[in-house]
Amino acid sequence: MTTLEKITFTVAEEEDGEGYYASWDDPAGGGITTNGATLSELEANITDAVLCHFGEQSRPRRITLKFTGEMALMAA
Repeated sequence: MTTLEKITFTVAEEEDGEGYYASWDDPAGGGITTNGATLSELEANITDAVLCHFGEQSRPRRITLKFTGEMALMAA
């Protein structure tokens, strides 16, 4: 498998507002989809899923996120 320089996940808020999901479509077919209750959890889950999908030696050098829709931050 050829090492990709970068992959971009599309990130959206779950319809019920209870977390986030992210997906990446592999041009060769298949892809990765994962979710998380928080953005921190989503980031960790993306990292784990990419490592599982590609393996240590062929994982992309960069992972970027493209957010869709409106993202709201909760005031403390």
